[in-house]
Amino acid sequence: MSTIIDGIDYGPLAILLGRWVGNKGIDKAPDANAEPDNSFFTDELIFTVAGAAENAEEQELVAVKYHHVVRKIENGLIFHDQIGHWIYEPSTGVIMHSLTIPRAVCVLAGGQIDQKGNESIFEVEAKAGSETFGIVQSPFMIKKAKTTAFQMKLSVKGDELNYKETTFLHIYGKDFEHVDESRLRRITYDLD
Repeated sequence: MSTIIDGIDYGPLAILLGRWVGNKGIDKAPDANAEPDNSFFTDELIFTVAGAAENAEEQELVAVKYHHVVRKIENGLIFHDQIGHWIYEPSTGVIMHSLTIPRAVCVLAGGQIDQKGNESIFEVEAKAGSETFGIVQSPFMIKKAKTTAFQMKLSVKGDELNYKETTFLHIYGKDFEHVDESRLRRITYDLD
């Protein structure tokens, strides 16, 4: 698979491109008592090219955009919809993951990519209060379900993508690690 698309080298982000689907997801979310409540889900993740960007005539970036939709297996209803970008800075090797969910929470996480044989491993994190890789949320969310940190590990090997995402919350008066993980298969590269 070439990393160059329309004259832009997407580097390690090129491996993400395409449409991915899975039916083995598990959501470990807090119930009304901040106790673990497991839900099983299907998900679809679509990555497309977003192009190159330059900041202050100094920093060169490339990005892919994505849309992630998660549905409960029990009823097929959407319970999570997320959009964002994966951004790569070739000169430093830094990877950035920006995401927005329609509960009025936005995250900019940063980290690195590790290559182990033919597996690419993306690991990023963010913390509330950070001036660089941080979390922005509405007043309601800060009061009722504050996100204090975020970590994600996403790995791609061939046409299999695995992720584990942990959102550290303070909810219902307790700290809780909300974990989502899934395994998806790429079903197409070409989205045009």
